[in-house]
Amino acid sequence: MQKPQPSSLQPEIDLPGIDGGDNIMKIKEVPQDDIKTFRGYGTKTVYAVDENGQYTRVSTSGWDAEEVVLRDVVNDFEKAAQDAKVRAMKGEASPIEYFMNKYFMDVPALAAGMGLARWRVKRHLNPGVFNKLSDKLLQRYADFFQVDIHTLKKFKETI
Repeated sequence: MQKPQPSSLQPEIDLPGIDGGDNIMKIKEVPQDDIKTFRGYGTKTVYAVDENGQYTRVSTSGWDAEEVVLRDVVNDFEKAAQDAKVRAMKGEASPIEYFMNKYFMDVPALAAGMGLARWRVKRHLNPGVFNKLSDKLLQRYADFFQVDIHTLKKFKETI
């Protein structure tokens, strides 16, 4: 069988470590730009190649391009949380949506953290469904978000 040829519309991409690509990051090339987003949280681990050509874990304090992207993501979540808060105060969204965004989560992340199916969490964002949730399930959400159940049930009065 013949190997498919890339389309003229699709540029060939030289991925690190694939097909002999030379874009492999070496340990000494791992950026250490001390980005603000990591301050107070330490460092993160990335993989780089050592002098023997072996992949190894290396700590990084981040790099400038990453800072720009992370700041944009944080700003997007903060705006989404504020919008959800306003809509929850009007009864147009559930408090779960506010807390989900406040803690930088999306539906899949919240569902995984709660041990619930995504479709269930998505339904709980609807204020009509939220208002019918059992105290047991609301307590699970409260514990997860580290708030009092009263904060969820009486959101308009407590926030």
